[in-house]
Amino acid sequence: MMKAAVHTTYGPPEVLKVTEVEKPQHKDREILVKIEFATVTSGDVRLRGSDFPPLFWLPARLIFGLFRPKKQILGHELSGTVEAIGSQVTKFQVGDAVLGTTTMLRSGSHAQYVCLPETWKQGVVLHKPKELSFKEAAALPVGGMTALFLLKKAGLKKGMDVLVYGASGSVGSYALQIAKAYGAQVTTVSSGANFDMLQSLGADTMLDYKKEDYTKKDRTYDIVFDAVGKTSKSKAKKVLKPGGAFVSITSITAEKREQLQEVVNLTVSGKIKPFIDKKFPLDAIVAAHTYVETGRKRGNVVITMAN
Repeated sequence: MMKAAVHTTYGPPEVLKVTEVEKPQHKDREILVKIEFATVTSGDVRLRGSDFPPLFWLPARLIFGLFRPKKQILGHELSGTVEAIGSQVTKFQVGDAVLGTTTMLRSGSHAQYVCLPETWKQGVVLHKPKELSFKEAAALPVGGMTALFLLKKAGLKKGMDVLVYGASGSVGSYALQIAKAYGAQVTTVSSGANFDMLQSLGADTMLDYKKEDYTKKDRTYDIVFDAVGKTSKSKAKKVLKPGGAFVSITSITAEKREQLQEVVNLTVSGKIKPFIDKKFPLDAIVAAHTYVETGRKRGNVVITMAN
């Protein structure tokens, strides 16, 4: 048996119940991971509450469960230690420290154990370098890969001017740091309360969306990166340079092994750093969801499986 946060119905954070469930049994091509840390993301909050835009509500329900959630244990990313391996696993050994995602798997990471395929199309698992703590590693995959994927889609190059709208969240904070690592000049848009955080992550210019409209500033950009889904291509066009690109987390992204490896390498080299806002124990999963749902999360919120 193991402890897990389970939700059998859609609704507010209180539908989550931490309870004892059957410990998963790994298959021939899977590894069994004892989870050290996971995170609560905005995606977890949306899935728990079935909070989808009206246009996508029915398709999302058909994918994730029409009347009740198919994936009753949430959690998109994790770090932990391999406890057992399947007979056909070749890349991992018992005792290996790992980090990865649970994308499109039957169970998520808000539990003490999870089974991950050695390789699968939608997600990824990698060895965790010793230079990264388990807490840092758990917060890297989703936000880091999303930011890297979209920046590369936009054609990020050294010397570009990049604007990150919503830079204080998980994806936004990684987009800011990755753009800086590539040699770009970065302007951030956020609440002024987050300026200290953004300055520490390397922002060159900071705009407070409550006081300034980025589309009315006398500056243009090669890339406008919408990290929170709260601006638009039509607005961004007003400040995009000729040939400039607008990218948003509302678009479809993909997880690739090489993407996560690059994010890990950038972290180990000190060019990016996971920003950890708060840490909750698994038993406080309701409080963690409640906090993330406020929309005031800065960077990442992690969940520890330790007592």
